[in-house]
Amino acid sequence: MVEAVWNGQFIAESEDTVVVEGNHYFPRSYVRDDVLRDSSRPSRCPWRGMASYFTLKGDGATNRDAACYHSKPSEAAQEIAGHVAF
Repeated sequence: MVEAVWNGQFIAESEDTVVVEGNHYFPRSYVRDDVLRDSSRPSRCPWRGMASYFTLKGDGATNRDAACYHSKPSEAAQEIAGHVAF
């Protein structure tokens, strides 16, 4: 089981993560919705494609752009579609 912890809280856990460049990508359905806020920050990875972000927020703390996901990953990165990395 792989777990993501932030601000003393479990925010994601799954036995089915995808590891890319040392980062665990969690299936989106295994990430807590109540701590995620949409972010307006985009970025582009040369091989994964355009990335979007979530800001983590909870218990009075904020971690801007802490979670990354690729809505439409490149063909080379299809395995991370529907996943979130921290």
